[in-house]
Amino acid sequence: MITKEQVLHALSHVDDPDLKKDLVTLNMIKNVEITPSKIRFDVVLTTPACPMKGPIEHACRNAIALFIDKDIAVEINMTSHVIGSKRSQLSNIKNIILVASGKGGVGKSTVAANLALALGATGARTGLLDADIYGPSLPIMFGLEGAHPRASKTADGKTKIEPIEKYGLKLLSIGFFTDPNQPVPWRGPMVSTAVKQLFNDADWGELDYLVVDLPPGTGDVHITVAQGFPIAGAVIVTTPQNVALADAVRGIGMFLMDTINIPLLGVVENMAYFTPAELSNHKYYIFGKDGGKRLAERFNAPFLGEIPLVKGISDSGDNGLPVMMDEDNPAAAAFLDIAGKVAQQLAIAQAVG
Repeated sequence: MITKEQVLHALSHVDDPDLKKDLVTLNMIKNVEITPSKIRFDVVLTTPACPMKGPIEHACRNAIALFIDKDIAVEINMTSHVIGSKRSQLSNIKNIILVASGKGGVGKSTVAANLALALGATGARTGLLDADIYGPSLPIMFGLEGAHPRASKTADGKTKIEPIEKYGLKLLSIGFFTDPNQPVPWRGPMVSTAVKQLFNDADWGELDYLVVDLPPGTGDVHITVAQGFPIAGAVIVTTPQNVALADAVRGIGMFLMDTINIPLLGVVENMAYFTPAELSNHKYYIFGKDGGKRLAERFNAPFLGEIPLVKGISDSGDNGLPVMMDEDNPAAAAFLDIAGKVAQQLAIAQAVG
């Protein structure tokens, strides 16, 4: 009769490629069950978005075949438990991810929205907070113009904002509370207070990831969020041309300051190349090439991926149906890949930390 110890010994030869330790040491093997004809166990990954899920499962099967029996049936349940940031202090939110850019017009909000949807598509409980006080985009991008969140009373008598739920995400934006036809002429203290309320006065429930769409630049909102909340990491969005890269450098520099010290999860290059709908295999690098890759290399950060410049992405945002909701669109696959890499970098950072 095969024993549990034999199974664990076999699986101790399988390493998590990111965490550089074996699955048994990492306590990722659970619920081992053995019958004369079958071995069954769970592999608990650090995130449902793990891009190494397939290779890890394949390695486990090979280990059982090599060290125990190549003919026995093996049933593996690949599941996950998202690790919370060691910096986390907000109740029920495991990881806060900032999406930032040095300048406007690089598609930061599009990346934030579709990154959140991609994380949610993997099974992670995800929220999206639109903290771009002066130019909130979330209401338009999700078809929620005119929507107003409800408020509810907690057991201790506090009033909490209920984020609006759509496409499986919990959503909150300053745009739900302001007139879209009027400017927001707020000074720094008012802006900071509003941002804090979006974090603290909302009933987010249990979240694995809260994606925060920051305004362009490095202003009051960035400092308020970065110094006031337990941030797990930041994603920088840029386009390939030098003027965008120069501003992105300043944005990265802010996160790396000693007084802020937020991990850089990586760089996304948006509008990397133009692909006409009628020539799907052609790439035209109209804004330059590989600028985001060079930026990532400069800061020794991961390059998370490139998003093409295609009309469908902008149309989908304008129509209130982000491109991630169109499974047949190639850009959706790109965002899923980026989401996997972001989750991967978070798991690595937390394991090292």
